[in-house]
This record gives sequence, structure tokens and C-alpha cells, in this order.
Amino acid sequence: MSGTYLVTGGAGYVGSVVAAHLLEAGHRVTVLDDLSTGFREGVPEGAEFIEGRIQDAARWLDGSYDAVLHFAASSQVGESVIRPEKYWNNNVGGTMALLDAMREAGVRTLVFSSTAATYGEPEEVPIPEDALTAPTNPYGATKLAVDHMIANECAAHGLAAVSLRYFNVAGAYRSANGTVLGERHDPESHLIPLVLQVALGQREAISVYGDDYPTPDGTCVRDYIHVADLAEAHLLALGAAEAGEHLVCNLGNGSGFSVREVIRTVREVTGHPIPETAAPRRGGDPAFLVASAERAKRRLGWRPSRAELKDIVADAWAFARERAARSESGGGS
Repeated sequence: MSGTYLVTGGAGYVGSVVAAHLLEAGHRVTVLDDLSTGFREGVPEGAEFIEGRIQDAARWLDGSYDAVLHFAASSQVGESVIRPEKYWNNNVGGTMALLDAMREAGVRTLVFSSTAATYGEPEEVPIPEDALTAPTNPYGATKLAVDHMIANECAAHGLAAVSLRYFNVAGAYRSANGTVLGERHDPESHLIPLVLQVALGQREAISVYGDDYPTPDGTCVRDYIHVADLAEAHLLALGAAEAGEHLVCNLGNGSGFSVREVIRTVREVTGHPIPETAAPRRGGDPAFLVASAERAKRRLGWRPSRAELKDIVADAWAFARERAARSESGGGS
């Protein structure tokens, strides 16, 4: 049975892939994005597009929508430390306006893009959903505040909501019409696209921040999830919560890969030597960040099917090469 969905932030990396999955499942999709970090060409073919802010969602949201999938947020950890006011305004203030608009329109289902940054430095690994939440930066703090806000909305007003806490999202997705949707941040801060920039000749080497962690090879271990697996979890989440329930689920593959494992895999996939440079540890970087996704498996019926790091890197490499080729031919980024 098809539905009608509003995807906020649907011109961004994860939002665009989720919007594509919704369309391919036969649903009607409207993307709301202010294009501050998203890209107009990232909006999947077949989706209606509204260029606008979530603070103004009441202008477009009405009772014809079955649910909202909410990705619109400021998401750079480093920037959040320097400009916390931007993050509280966009992430918390924007979501409050969205919840008000949903309540007024009678739209009573929400899937929210949350984050593992809500946990901070974990006391146990793999991290379950009932672990202590102690964010170490304003980005994580604002996402946790939104989770609390949503829980209150569910209890007071009968919203059915699922918060999906992602770990490290990577890879790319080729939609049904052949468009490849992938990761492109400015500035880039995620490991896999940074290492791929070395392979493309866009940077000389990759910095390894700390090689003396209590891990098998001394570098940090992170849980990587393919963006297409992530998208499938969002579709499953649409019917997972009852009215008045706020369900929180971690999304990850349940195992981790170290920084050096990622670099070795990129070398294997690209055939490039990928020079490394040693750098000091970064403050607040825990040795292990790995999810327990048992609740998602149990409540959503979700299983990641693209858990091999080589496959994740290969898809990201295909997107990076295609984007670089477009740029060189004058076709933009």
C-alpha cells in the first residue's frame, strides 16, 4: 500500500537515498530542503521538491501526509563546538517547529535521524540503546535534546515515533534511474571519503589520529553501515511504533573496523598506495564505537545485507570517481 511522505533534508546524503528507496517502493515523496548543505541534483527523480526551511514546515505540511522522515539538521561535530548556537537553533528549534506543524496538521508518525553521538564515550561495547547518554559535543547534545522532545510529544499528544541512532554511514546507492547518490560534505570530515580523496589525488596523504589506542592495531575502531541498509531501516521504521510510543533503535553492523583496516581496504579497492601521516590523538575520540543493533533486528525486522567493508568502499569509490569525472568535464560536483 503506497503512502505520502515528507522527507526533510532529502537533498542531503542519507535523506536523498531514503527518498529514492521510498519512491522505488511506490510511495509519493515530497522533499523539503533549504539546500544549505544538500544538493538540488540529489533530489531523486519523481519526488516533489520544496526549497525551504523546516522552521517554516507549517506552510506546506497538511493532513495528506502519512508521515515525516526528518533528516534536516546541522551535522558537523567540529563546527558545533565553535558555533553551538547554530546547532541549537537549527536542530532543536527547527525540530520544535516541525513537531508543532505535524501536530497542527494531524500527521502522527515520525522517523527521526538521530546519532551515536548521543552516547559520547561509551562505558560498554557494543553499545545498547539503554547505555548512558553523555554527548561530548553540541551536535550530539542537540540530537539528544530532540530525542527527549520527541518522547514528550509521543507521551502528551500520541505521536508514533522512531529515532534511529546511526553509527558511521558510508557507501553510495545507484537509484532505479541510474543516478548515484553518495557522500559529499564541505568540508569533508568522514574517513572513507577522505581516504578516497587521496586515491583521487585530491590530497597527498591521510592523517591517522593516534596509533596507541587499546585496539588490535592501535587505531580507533568504528562501526560502518552501508547507506542503502540504513535507508531500508527507515522504511521498516514507518510502521514500527504505536501511537504514544517513542522507539529508539541503534543502526550498525555490530562489528567494527579500525582506521588502518579502512585504509588497507581502500588500497585494495582503488589500487592506490594511500600514504599515511601520523597525527596526535583527537580529544574525545573513544577507542571503540560499535553498535548493538539487536533492538532494530527485533522490532524492525532489519538485517544489514551489505556489511562487508570492501563492498561499502567499492560503492563509495564508484561515486567519488563519477563525481570527479563530472567535475573535470565541467559538469559540476
